[in-house]
Amino acid sequence: MKRMNKMKKEYDDIEIPPELDNLVKDSIQKAKTTKKKPSPLRNWSLSVAAAAALFVGGINASPTFANSLVNIPVLGSIVQVFTIETLTVEKETYQANMETPAIDGLENEGLQIALNEKYIEENRALFTKFEEEIARLEEAGSGHLGMDSGYEVKTDTEQILSIARYETTTAGSSSTEMQYDTIDKQHNILLTLPSLFKDDSYVGIINTYIKQEMKRQMEEDKNIAYLAIEGANVEFNSIEANQDFYITADHTLVISFDQYDVAPGYMGVITFEIPSHILQDALVGDTYIQ
Repeated sequence: MKRMNKMKKEYDDIEIPPELDNLVKDSIQKAKTTKKKPSPLRNWSLSVAAAAALFVGGINASPTFANSLVNIPVLGSIVQVFTIETLTVEKETYQANMETPAIDGLENEGLQIALNEKYIEENRALFTKFEEEIARLEEAGSGHLGMDSGYEVKTDTEQILSIARYETTTAGSSSTEMQYDTIDKQHNILLTLPSLFKDDSYVGIINTYIKQEMKRQMEEDKNIAYLAIEGANVEFNSIEANQDFYITADHTLVISFDQYDVAPGYMGVITFEIPSHILQDALVGDTYIQ
């Protein structure tokens, strides 16, 4: 109950205190610098709808919801990740279901508040864009649109917490984008890809491996084709310095590409596990990648 009360207070005090801003600004900004390709929702304007089912209200209003809290995964017996807000639309040709994660239990409360603030603001903005697009489609006559967003805990160890967040837009075809946050729970820091390495030599090392792996997969399976744009003869060139990534429980680096980034849409989100031994000379240390 103490944790729930604590999360309710953090939720009510949604603005990040100014004195915490400098503490987490660099880490959060680095985690958001990876450039994404525009999705069908990126340019819509904003307005938050009343369809939000709030976590705290749900506990008070629904015994079933309260009982479901026993299924919240406990990470490292300290850190918890759970859904704090769900935003929905259910109409004949428009559907949306957007679940917002929240983290509780980090010793670095500044980082925890900043991440939770980011998750709430991003999902509310996405939901608002969705409603704005519905209004635009209705004004034009009609349309079909779907949006699904949520999260998955990719790694849950005593040391590492990696959270994946996805956005899937459906308008005729579908498009999925991913974002990841990887946290060192023992040292209470948000990890970035460059922070794992001595210098930028890791970019070339990872590029070489991914190109070789793409070629190997295509040779073994004729249904696999790595193209930047479906139908275009454009080969993979390079990862971004802040490419999306997470770290597995086995201390392996996984590089992630959004749907359509490096392959036709039917292949979905693309990930590559990078063998740790090829990274050893470039790593700052073996704390995270082994």
